[in-house]
Amino acid sequence: MSTIGQLWVGLGNPGAKHALDRHNIGFMVVDAIADDHGFSAAQAKFSGLVRTGTIEGQKILILKPTTFMNKSGVAVQKAMAFYKIPLDRVSVFHDELDLAPGKVRVKMGGGLAGHNGLKSINQMCGGPDFQRIRLGIGHPGHKDRVSGYVLSGFAKDEIDMRDDLCNGIARYANHLAKDDPELFQTRVAEYIVK
Repeated sequence: MSTIGQLWVGLGNPGAKHALDRHNIGFMVVDAIADDHGFSAAQAKFSGLVRTGTIEGQKILILKPTTFMNKSGVAVQKAMAFYKIPLDRVSVFHDELDLAPGKVRVKMGGGLAGHNGLKSINQMCGGPDFQRIRLGIGHPGHKDRVSGYVLSGFAKDEIDMRDDLCNGIARYANHLAKDDPELFQTRVAEYIVK
């Protein structure tokens, strides 16, 4: 068993019904990374779907939990335990209401912003000190509308932005693999406004 250096987790809900939901942008992004960098085919493992590959000499495990969002930590904990991956080598790609669509921000640790997937990982995996790649989906304007908004698809005029976000992150994932989140953020932002 070759050593996995990093665990990259995309958050979303399983099933065709949710495939294109805003809440599933984490799934979309890690699929784009895995496809772009020639990762292995998806296998069912750790209550999720996993793909492995190498970027910048780092062996990376991509995990999409198939537990539904609020139990994401179950899958993450299993993968971490199996490969003995420390929490600070875990990066979680997730939708972020407080960022405009197409914006990407990377941060280590901090608050959970009411995100059920992050809360579950925090509870199951030993705290909040994992890296988050926050993927902006915008806010519907009122908290009562959030649930319907995140579980609906991107509007027609947001599809290109969504695709640019996935493609830009996939293209510049090497900077994340090399632990340079600032350069990663900059390059993706430049790619999206091109």
